[in-house]
Amino acid sequence: MPLRVLLADDQALLRGAFRTLLDSADDITVVGEAGDGREAVTLTRKLRPDVVITDIRMPGTDGLVATAEICADPDLRATRVLILTTYETDEYIARALRAGASGFIGKGIEAQGLLDAVRTIANGDTLLSPAATRSLVARFLATPADPSPRHPERLTALTPREREMVILVATGLSNVEIADRMHLSPFTVRAHVQRAMSKLDARDRAQLVVIAYQTGLVTGTESPA
Repeated sequence: MPLRVLLADDQALLRGAFRTLLDSADDITVVGEAGDGREAVTLTRKLRPDVVITDIRMPGTDGLVATAEICADPDLRATRVLILTTYETDEYIARALRAGASGFIGKGIEAQGLLDAVRTIANGDTLLSPAATRSLVARFLATPADPSPRHPERLTALTPREREMVILVATGLSNVEIADRMHLSPFTVRAHVQRAMSKLDARDRAQLVVIAYQTGLVTGTESPA
């Protein structure tokens, strides 16, 4: 079955261009288009796409609000959100991740890059480079926007090895880099990370990073070096 994608952008010309590109891939099909965030939420609940690609700035309900609604809906747990925007700032990236987005890319991305991004997001991986992750969490995720409790008790379900894996993921290391450091196979690392995600009820690696900082497991002073 091809990956089912919903496009949300207020510019019909851009939606058309992205649709043509995505539909050109044998393993991807566009199942719907939305002109604003509210329509994106409505169509996501109706169509249940694998991936929602959304802009940030749209009239009415913007992409970040729509992302938060989609990711908070338990019936849409299988749907991933990819932010595709011209506004590539650390603050927007942080807000997108807090809202539950699985990735964040600019509209200047090349055609093959967008296709690969959809596949990456659908596979449950995060679309942020390790360097971007380290910079981002140090500046924003380590200092939550609200003073709400961190709920460190969420971490009690993790084994010591799983906690270690979450810390390394949150500091920006890939599974291969973690495997090299821990002298384990990438398959074993992936298994540990997936179990940690399941125990913490994290949708994907992006949310796992957010949880690590929000619970205080990682503070932003750690370094993967």
